[in-house]
Amino acid sequence: MSQPSPIVDGFALTGVSSPPDPTTNAYRKDLADTALAGRVIASHYAEPLLRRIVVDTDLRTGASGDSDVIGVVATGEIFRMLDKSRGWAWGYAADGRVGYVTAEAVGA
Repeated sequence: MSQPSPIVDGFALTGVSSPPDPTTNAYRKDLADTALAGRVIASHYAEPLLRRIVVDTDLRTGASGDSDVIGVVATGEIFRMLDKSRGWAWGYAADGRVGYVTAEAVGA
């Protein structure tokens, strides 16, 4: 016998989930852009802070110098930062790609 679907706010949760592309939508299990509220589940949501990059820096897939480089964020570009900790900042580059840059490359 099948289990009934859970009811949330009067709606049954059914079907396959289709999360947005994580390479252009900033979300992790612990944090997501407020623009994605209602589309992804995260422990916390944040409004991106606009920060200027102060030195050319690699945009990486993870918070590590060993992570793959997915692009370069140039000096003067705006970086939409959602998190800054342990020497890394996470957010959106000007072209919309999501990734990590070194915290020292992010201006005030």
